[in-house]
Amino acid sequence: MPHRAHLFSLRIGAALRESCIDQPYSKQRFIRDLIAGSTVGIIAIPLAMALAIASGVPPQYGLYTAIIAGFVIALTGGSRYSISGPTAAFVVILFPVVQQFGFGGLLVASVMAGLILIGMALLRLGRLIEYIPEAVTLGFTGGIAIVIATLQIKDFFGLTLLHMPESYVGKVSALMMAMPDFDWPSLFVAVLTIATMLLWPRLKTAVPPHLPAVIFGGLLAWQLNTHGYLVDTIGTRFHYLLPDGSTGSGIPPFLPSFAWPWSQPGADGGQIVWSWKTIEALLPAAFAIAMLGAIESLLCAVVLDGMTGRRHSANSELMGQGIGNVIAPFFGGITATAAIARSATNVKAGAESPVSAMVHALVVLLGLVLLAPLLSYLPMSAMAALLIIVAWNMSEAHKSVHLVRKAPKSDVVVFGVCLALTVLFDMVIAISAGIVLASLLFMKEIAEMTKVTDISQSAKHVPDRLPEGWKVFKISGPLFFAAADRVFAELESVSINAKGVILYMDAVPIVDAGGLAAIEKYWQKCHVANTHVVMADLQFQPLKTMRRAGVKPVKDELSFTSTLEEALLAIR
Repeated sequence: MPHRAHLFSLRIGAALRESCIDQPYSKQRFIRDLIAGSTVGIIAIPLAMALAIASGVPPQYGLYTAIIAGFVIALTGGSRYSISGPTAAFVVILFPVVQQFGFGGLLVASVMAGLILIGMALLRLGRLIEYIPEAVTLGFTGGIAIVIATLQIKDFFGLTLLHMPESYVGKVSALMMAMPDFDWPSLFVAVLTIATMLLWPRLKTAVPPHLPAVIFGGLLAWQLNTHGYLVDTIGTRFHYLLPDGSTGSGIPPFLPSFAWPWSQPGADGGQIVWSWKTIEALLPAAFAIAMLGAIESLLCAVVLDGMTGRRHSANSELMGQGIGNVIAPFFGGITATAAIARSATNVKAGAESPVSAMVHALVVLLGLVLLAPLLSYLPMSAMAALLIIVAWNMSEAHKSVHLVRKAPKSDVVVFGVCLALTVLFDMVIAISAGIVLASLLFMKEIAEMTKVTDISQSAKHVPDRLPEGWKVFKISGPLFFAAADRVFAELESVSINAKGVILYMDAVPIVDAGGLAAIEKYWQKCHVANTHVVMADLQFQPLKTMRRAGVKPVKDELSFTSTLEEALLAIR
């Protein structure tokens, strides 16, 4: 179908081709892309650093991700307005990988995830986004938001924690134990940052709230530091080696350079000993990264389609995301995917094509080279406050509240299970359990819709009196494994002593193997009871299933008719 072609097509760089090659790309369109890309690039600089820190790596690697992956994915992807880079959703997956395998392990897992995404694109799996229920999506994004916000409490309050437990309950307990020793200057900076984020939009200026928030937070931290009230900053927290062997503070003002991902340091700072066992240990994380990257990027593309009326190419977008995540780790970039908030800002700023995303990457590059000394003054508590707001926005709490209030109980259960499992365990378990639970509850609801009705006395269906001992039953709904046994158990209880029964099946759209087994079992019992069964008005799929199974009419035992009228005429 033409309107669904975007779900099946696959072309590298589909979005760039459609927007800049297949249609004229004018100077006016380029200017709009330049303005939009510059706007989003400025927003992305503090976000990329904050997300890298939250993922457990130095802030410059977040900038490298926005530069390399942001440019490559825009060049090769299938969504013309998406802005890719580090996102909050990945924090809960990447942080444990860094803790266990170090920076090198994270980069290798990102490459593996990129290869999985390319495989998904080649298998045309982009359309599978249709089969993820909203309750599952809201559940795991809400759970991720809770975990991210919890992880920011340490820097938000300036707490001193030598060791952070692995379990969520352990983290909360450790934070509560350390809370009495909070650092009031750090808290002061964090509160100012959040207040600016919340109040700035009321001014209705074109400047996004992230920028004044971190600027005001940085100025306050600088003033506090000059008066002896020490506030931890990027410059005091992170250090790097200069070419002459000396140590620099903050962010290195250098372009990202090529390095083999597997040569990067492990968790203890030493070289990782790579073996098949190590790859096996990283594979679950890589799979989780790929699945979340696919879901996030395709959901972002769907949101942008709704905002613009355009159509993205789902498989082309997966291919672009895969290529970007394979290339970026060779230049120090961590995992990337499309960011909904930055992409929406891109649209609102007037973007015309993926060129705006490429401009965004170049703006981040200029920011890295020109502003690195200033970025080192940004306080860690301001970064934490920024991420708490990001977590709140990604949680889409208003949608979750609406779902809990208005949706069926089954969806509320799925939402609650996904949220709880994401917080207490991990996202892969949450999504797997959520989809399985949603499927089971959906099958239960569909099974309950399959019913048997005695229409023997219905003048509409049976206008004339039936012969003695005969009954007519109408079956409505799919006869699949979850419904068939119950339906035919009901039929058996009311028809087993009858001379004959007509099963009117015009409202049975499908019969599966379980349904066929239940029908055959019912026939056998009717055969023992000398009850003649007539099946009337079978639809195409049930008829095809029975024919394939070799079911044939048996004289005085089993008959088939095209319509109910033929069946009524035959028994007379």
